[in-house]
Amino acid sequence: MKRKTFAGILRYLKPHLPLVMLTVLSAVVVVAANLLTPFFAGKGIDCIVGKGEVDWKLLSVYLTALAVSAAAGTLFQWLMSLMNNSIAYRVLVDMRNDAFAKIGRLPLKYIDARAYGDVANVIVSDAEQFSDGLLLGFTQLFTGALTIVGVLGIMLAIRWEIALVVFFITPLSLFVARFIARRTYKTFRAQAEARSDEAAFADEMIGNLKVVKAFAREEENAAVFAEKNEALRKASLKAVFFSSTTNPTTRFVNAVVYAAVALVGAFFVISTADMGAPFTVGSLGIFLSYANQYTKPFNEISEVVAEFQNALACAARLFALISEEEETPDGSLPALGHAAGDVRIEDVAFSYDPDRELIKDLRLHAKAGMRVAIVGPTGCGKTTLINLLMRFYEVDGGAIYVDGKDIRTVTRASLRENVGMVLQETWLKTATVRENLCMGRTDCTEEEMIAAAKAAKAHAFIMRLPQGYDTVVSEDGVLSAGQKQLLCIARVMLCRPPMLILDEATSNIDTRTEHIVQQAFAALMEGRTCFIVAHRLSTIRTADLILVMKAGKIIEQGTHDELLRRGGFYTELYYAQFAGE
Repeated sequence: MKRKTFAGILRYLKPHLPLVMLTVLSAVVVVAANLLTPFFAGKGIDCIVGKGEVDWKLLSVYLTALAVSAAAGTLFQWLMSLMNNSIAYRVLVDMRNDAFAKIGRLPLKYIDARAYGDVANVIVSDAEQFSDGLLLGFTQLFTGALTIVGVLGIMLAIRWEIALVVFFITPLSLFVARFIARRTYKTFRAQAEARSDEAAFADEMIGNLKVVKAFAREEENAAVFAEKNEALRKASLKAVFFSSTTNPTTRFVNAVVYAAVALVGAFFVISTADMGAPFTVGSLGIFLSYANQYTKPFNEISEVVAEFQNALACAARLFALISEEEETPDGSLPALGHAAGDVRIEDVAFSYDPDRELIKDLRLHAKAGMRVAIVGPTGCGKTTLINLLMRFYEVDGGAIYVDGKDIRTVTRASLRENVGMVLQETWLKTATVRENLCMGRTDCTEEEMIAAAKAAKAHAFIMRLPQGYDTVVSEDGVLSAGQKQLLCIARVMLCRPPMLILDEATSNIDTRTEHIVQQAFAALMEGRTCFIVAHRLSTIRTADLILVMKAGKIIEQGTHDELLRRGGFYTELYYAQFAGE
């Protein structure tokens, strides 16, 4: 999993390679400056032999070099931070764009099988956690590794015997860090999943708060949230516990390294005092400074390892979304063109669950311009048939033809451009009324938009809004359910597609307005193939063909009068609905 995650990160870093190379170059300069600083300081110490024995000329050279190296390190550290920020947030933008675009290419079964809040949390929260970890971890890990290698190289050149002491203690620190890092990745992945689960539940309950209050489920929901919150607490505590053990452990190893260098270095200062090339106090100062510089990256790496492991866990969830199997691509399939609206369904079979059959051997021929109503009990497959007609789901067997063309042999976009949908569940984006109405036809004129609103009987209430057509509305705004439904109807009327799907399109409208809208629909449906899913049988009496579905099959079909005369299942539905009239 980690290998795939790293490969994914590298793939997103590739477009920003020039900036990455500049960051690496800046890191090299920073590390070089930091490594030179103690060297010049140590050499400066050796210029002070005793009272009255100071080589001021050489000391000034080393002090100048010390100041230049410190200034260069500070400047390039700042530049590196700027560039690293730029890389991290550019990668974040790219990943979020890809993840959001991916959702549009995923089959609906992926979204239907998950809580919306969970998917949103991956794009927003997990992406943010990944960016923070990448921003922090990239600099620390790279400069830390470079510093360790550089310090070891310099110490080997100065006094290889002392360098070997450091070198042989190093594996202990690496072993501890690796041991803990393995466990922190798993715990942070569990934390990310628990956080996503909690966010999805909160999103679902807040979005449906009216229903929660209507059924007095506040306390029960609070109890469920408390359980999820407790699960997140435990996962977070476990993750933090494992990650927090890294720093004190590596600090202990670092203290051992420093003590070993001081002890062995002091021995060499004493033992080489009378030699031609003594190991001076200044050289020992250099070594001790390098010992600190050598151990410092381990401390820094241990501090960021938790963030970095968290970032990898969040990145894994992002890449899992981005790598999900998409809808079968249209490729070079031709467009359907402007359809006449002749629809044939031949031997279609479909089920959401392979173990539970839903639709089997479904046959239907709706000629161009026909009004086909679909009725039946809940769960009989009415909405599923609509999903298949729109290619939201693919048929398991058989085929659906529009104007003689299998809908799988034309692009989805061209098929859906020929179909207008008004669903029972209304949806308005947070935008002006104008933008919502013109969603399907951005090139429409003002007159066309107003005409569609008038035809849907929406113009009057739109003009009563504070800014009329420029009023910002949303799914949870001040509009009633009926008003939102009217806007959705007007949106389709503006497009005037050759085929229509009305899935309980007037369910949220009062009886008087429903009668008016039905008249508008009658004008809209003239000459168009229409599929009308309805529970109110009074709305489909004038349909050219009524399909009665039960258990995924069409058990009766005919006109309203024909079906009543047969006295079958439709008659039972009809009289059950109007028994009180």
